[in-house]
Amino acid sequence: MVRVLYLVVCAAGAAADVGRFVALAQDDGWVVQVVATPSALDFIDVPALERQTGRPVRSRYRKPHEPKPPRADAFVVAPATYNTINKFAQGIADTYALGVLAEAPGLGIPVVVLPFVNEALSARTAYRRSVRDLRADGVRVVLDPEGDHGGDHGGDPWRRTLGELRAVTADSPEG
Repeated sequence: MVRVLYLVVCAAGAAADVGRFVALAQDDGWVVQVVATPSALDFIDVPALERQTGRPVRSRYRKPHEPKPPRADAFVVAPATYNTINKFAQGIADTYALGVLAEAPGLGIPVVVLPFVNEALSARTAYRRSVRDLRADGVRVVLDPEGDHGGDHGGDPWRRTLGELRAVTADSPEG
């Protein structure tokens, strides 16, 4: 059975290293579809990720004549920025990445979010409320083990995220 993972990449420094997570997910049996926020396109090596996944990096809605991408079995949002986390929690779908994410909890598709948010922004009530709201929707938000902000993540955040992905897909009806 082919399992499709949508990897939503946001504009944070860790995005440059997202190919490491792609390799881990592929080794775990996932077909990876990278979805980049418009700002993230400047943080990632699009041609390298397309070679690695064998799929186009998506950042916009498809045109009517373009083929539909495969349906996601799970989502990982990594690195997730303050902006994306807050918009996702509020149901704002003003980009392709947020549009596909907005539907996932309602469809019962597992979602793991790996925040890369600095301490000042993570101290904001809006952010803390968004994390709480996403969790209430069944989204797994992976916070920094040394704090509650999701900045440094210590160790290897990509391996930790893969572990969380395994956990949520094992808990899902299709996992």
